Amino acid sequence: MFAFSTCWNSYRHTDGVEMISEIMLLGFNAMEISHGARVTLFPGILRIVNGKRQTFRVVGVHNFCPSPVEVFMDAPDVYQISAKREEEFRRAVKLTLDSIDTAVQMKAGYVVLHLGGTPIKPRTQTLEKLVKAGALNSRDFVREKLALVRAREDAGRKALPRVREALATIVPYAEEKGIKLGFESRSHFEQIPTEREMLGLLDEFKESPAVGYWHDFGHVQRKANLGLLDHEQWLSAAKDRLIGCHLHDVVWPDRDHHVPFHGSIDYDRLVPLLPPQIPVVWEINPRRRSTHIKESVVAWRERFGE
Repeated sequence: MFAFSTCWNSYRHTDGVEMISEIMLLGFNAMEISHGARVTLFPGILRIVNGKRQTFRVVGVHNFCPSPVEVFMDAPDVYQISAKREEEFRRAVKLTLDSIDTAVQMKAGYVVLHLGGTPIKPRTQTLEKLVKAGALNSRDFVREKLALVRAREDAGRKALPRVREALATIVPYAEEKGIKLGFESRSHFEQIPTEREMLGLLDEFKESPAVGYWHDFGHVQRKANLGLLDHEQWLSAAKDRLIGCHLHDVVWPDRDHHVPFHGSIDYDRLVPLLPPQIPVVWEINPRRRSTHIKESVVAWRERFGE
């Protein structure tokens, strides 16, 4: 199922109808409402969703949706459910419940969730800088990578109980509302969850019809480029819990949200692993040109269908 994320064009519009019209011109008849979408766009979106012709649909939303009124930029991690600070924690949970309500309002099926982060030194960007400098697997790179993995292991043990506390409220609410929650793969090793933590959380919630895995092609590829995982092996390990994915390409090693076929991801190896009928949501940087997106849509359909 093809869909397109509003992260590409929501900032350009004040009318939801005009925003959808631009997406339809790219060749899509479904969208995901991304973080950063303002509530002022909702009346126009609802006019389309509730219209008699039913030519366009919303398949899902990305937390937080709508964007928090007190935040004046697109900042999906401005509040985190892993936060120690009680005020931030409660705000993150409340906004997530609001996103579930948005999904219900839009007749959508899922909410994509970020599960927070750990307060350790941000070494992922340091590793990416070393790779750009041609120092992949150098002594400095290996030293920095080992320090990151060790610090992250300890920090994860401390942070995950707070995430579980939040999910104890969020998951039952999603079950009640009939909305799936996609725990998203992240691009930075400091973020939650790591792949091992992801499998653990999915196992903890294996009885819940609301919980599944959301695969972000670009995020996972960035980790693969640092030697933190093998993209194909990870997708194979998690595919049975997969409920959807974000599609974008990566220009080596870390420039993500490019148009598919404009980067280094080996889709021929990865796409056959995707279960049929899951949402494949194109999540493209706003700077990417519509002509390139249209060309890639045609090429994708010729190679993989929908």
